[in-house]
This record gives sequence, structure tokens and C-alpha cells, in this order.
Amino acid sequence: MDSPVVDPGAARVHDALNATAVDYPADDSVPAAFARWADHAPGATAVVCGDRRLTYGELAEAADRLAARLAAAGVRPGQFAGVLVGKGPELVVALLAVLTCGAAYVPFDGAWPDQRVLDLFERTGCGVVLTDRADAVAARFPGVAAVSVTSDDDPGPWSPPAVPADAPAYVNLTSGSGGVPKGVLVQHRAVLRLVSGATYTRLDAGTRVLHMAPITFDAATFEVWGPLLNGGTCVVYPSALPRLSELRRVLVAHSVTTVFLTTALFNSIVDEAPDTLDTVRSVLTGGEAHSLRAMDLALRRYGPGRVTHVYGPTECTTFATHHPVRELPPDGRPVPIGRPIQNTRAHVVADGRLCGPGEVGELLLAGPGLAAGYVGAPEATAARFTEVEVGGARERVYRTGDLVHLDDDGDIVFVGRVDDQVKVNGFRVEPSEVAHHLEQHPAVRQCVVCAVEGALGQRVLVAFVVADDGCTAEALRAHLAGVLPAYLVPGEVHVLGSLPLSETGKVDRRALVAQRAAGRQPRG
Repeated sequence: MDSPVVDPGAARVHDALNATAVDYPADDSVPAAFARWADHAPGATAVVCGDRRLTYGELAEAADRLAARLAAAGVRPGQFAGVLVGKGPELVVALLAVLTCGAAYVPFDGAWPDQRVLDLFERTGCGVVLTDRADAVAARFPGVAAVSVTSDDDPGPWSPPAVPADAPAYVNLTSGSGGVPKGVLVQHRAVLRLVSGATYTRLDAGTRVLHMAPITFDAATFEVWGPLLNGGTCVVYPSALPRLSELRRVLVAHSVTTVFLTTALFNSIVDEAPDTLDTVRSVLTGGEAHSLRAMDLALRRYGPGRVTHVYGPTECTTFATHHPVRELPPDGRPVPIGRPIQNTRAHVVADGRLCGPGEVGELLLAGPGLAAGYVGAPEATAARFTEVEVGGARERVYRTGDLVHLDDDGDIVFVGRVDDQVKVNGFRVEPSEVAHHLEQHPAVRQCVVCAVEGALGQRVLVAFVVADDGCTAEALRAHLAGVLPAYLVPGEVHVLGSLPLSETGKVDRRALVAQRAAGRQPRG
């Protein structure tokens, strides 16, 4: 990618936006940072799940024993080890053990098809899986060694290796072209950048962060290492799927201070059981565009500043920007994704130049939070990770593919995807634009707009909407017809009781489209 031309006015705006540098342990590894807290406060609670509890000293000792067993099984520094462990203290022990022996963890879901897992193993060269279901792993993947997290085997004397900050820490799968997922390779330094000197929330010894995301979802990086590398407590949500009544009990029982919620789950909580979050100090939410209706309800319930809109691709280690929500934007404008978090830089670029306020461009991210790239995919890595020169300095950036603009306050506002535009009846259509106007209807709680294959191969717009009782598809189409040209009004509007969620808590668009294609009424 060519380096952007720098306009002095745009440069000044970006300089102010990117004044994010703070001191952080850039040469640390995750095990070294954790060890300092284990030495400083060995009796402090590190992990709690129900009535089970591990102190920092106990977690360090358990992880060290397990790391020794991994080394005895042949896992060497720089290699990859699979992790298939259910939620609980054992999962945290497993993650820390893999990192302690100098390897990187490769989490996967037991429900994934065998071939998807085998492809991941092949790409990473993973030959060992740390698990709480060794027999099942051995049966499914006969060429892989299964190491049990519950075994009491003593591997004998062992000394942990020194782990450099640029060593691989973990691999997360993310979507790729042609249906082939990409393995995002994140280094130790990137994890330390995420959780050290955080500007998006408070992380210290008094912080108690809820760990609810699947370990295959990058939000878990914040939920586990955010507290544990700052002397706080990781509170594990015990169930695979969130239930609002249970969630409230866990938050209260363990005095949780900080939670991350996907947009869809946040909307559901605010709409159905807002008291769930009454005791929480900091609510981080993101992953999709936010409903202004839900955010308005949250502001009224929790007050300004308690909710923070966070944004970040997996390739930038969980969070890249943040926006504390203190008031709703005027005139129905979307909630900004805000400004870069600590030690992160953002550039809005269009046509080879930096954009000034109000100009739409692609968001490029830079800083030590960037992933090393995609495992075993050099072409995909080169397409997304590149070097540009900005303000006289050359730096590596990640091309997000997200279209944004800077508002008059200097905040970044999400507009859509570079690749989200589709042709419908010859017109270029941005589904996010239609969704935005649907959300302005007072009865609409949530919505998803997709372009799907229709008759004779033509693309048609379809809207899936959760709305108040009595709201009809006809009323919603009439509302859109009043504010949009005809080609932007969806040919189909499905009014549902709820939207289905994926395992990561995001709206499962594929399920909605598949149900429609099968001739069934989509259901939540």
C-alpha cells in the first residue's frame, strides 16, 4: 500500500488522535508479568469459579507443574499446543502452562468439525493437546498426543525457559475469504500492550473481571489476562451460554467490577433485565454497531461513563479504540468507536491521503498490539499487514477494511465495510445504512440487514428485526419508504422474537439466512 499524502490539517488531527504512548513492560512475557504478581501477593485470589478458588501462588504452582509435563511430552519453546478444556480454573492453568513452557496456545472448540481442527493443527504444526477429555481427543485425532490437565504425574525436575516478548502467545481463528478461516498469531508483547496502563477501563489489584467469552473468541484475552497481569481476579462464568438470571447471580456473588458484552448480549440485557448490570462498575461492549435505543436505555439506567463502546479486530489484539458513552450523539448519529487505546495509533486514509474530519476513509491501525500475521498464510498476511510512512516515520499497519470518519470532536465513527457494498438491482447498497434507519423506528429493538441470493441469481435485501408487540413488517417497510429510496427498502422483513447468537455472542447471520433459504420462518 502506498504511503498516504499528508495534509497539514489532517496531520494535526491525527497527531492529536494518536497521542497514546504510555510506559508499559514492552520486553515482558505473559508468564514473567504474572510471576511478579505471584511473588508479590501469593495469597491473593487469582481465579474464582463458583465455590472454587485459586490464589496467585496456587495458580503459579499448578501451571508450572503442568508446563513441566508439556515439556516432557515434547512441547518446545516456539511451538504450538492445542487447548480443549472446559470453563473453570483448569482452563486458566492450562493457558498459563502453555505460555510458561514457551509455547503458544491454540484453543479450539470440541464441537468444531474434525477437518477444521485438523487444518488448524496442520497450519500450526500442533502435535499436543492439553485437555480435560483426553480419551475423546485421542479417539478423534489419533496422531495427536493428549495431555490431561487433571493428571498427577510428576515429570521430575524442570526449569522454565526465558520467553521473549516477541514470541507467539496464541492463535485465534477469524473468518477468511472462500470460507477458509485464518489463524491470527498474537505475540506476548501485544497482550501486555492490551492490559498495561489501560485507558479504556480500570485494571488493578481491586479489579474483578468476568470471564464469559469462549476461549476461541479474542475477548477472552482481555477477560483472563486483564485481571491476572494486574493483580486482580478472573471470575469464571461457569455455563457455556449466558442466562440472565445466572449472570446476575454471578456478578453479585463475586463482586464483579468489569464485564465485556457483545453488542447483541448487551442489547438483550438492557432490554430484558437491566438490573443485571446494576452492581458492575465498568461495562465494555462492542462487536457490532450499537442500537441508539439500547444505549439510551443504558444511559438512563446506569448513568454517563459506566458503559464504554470498544472496537477492535482480532488482528489488533482484542481492543483498538474506545468511547466512554456519556451522552447520545445528536441527530440520530451512530455511537462513535472513539479514540485509540493506549499505545495504539489509528489513521483514516482515502485515495492515498490522510482524511480530515468528516471525510470517509479506511481505518488503518498501528502499534505493538498488531498481530504477527496469519499462520501459514503469507499472501493473506501481506494483503492486510503492510508498511506506510506517516508524518516522516515508517510504521507497520493493519488494514481493517472498515470505513470510518472523524467527527468534529476527533472521535472515529464507523460507517461500514469496504467490502460491504453489494449490488441490488444494479444499485450499490450498504446494508448498514438500511439497518441504521430501521433502528430509528421507535418499536425496533434489534435488527440485521443482509443481501442474499434471490430468484434468478439476483441479490435481494432482507431485514430480520426484533420489535415491540404489534409492530408489523408492513409498518417497517412503510417507515423505510419514507426515508430511503425504493431500492434500499428490503424486499423481505422478518419480525422475530429474538435474534440467534453464535458461540461468540454475536448475531448468527448465517443461521438467519439458512433458515430463510430452507423456507422456514427465521427464529431466535
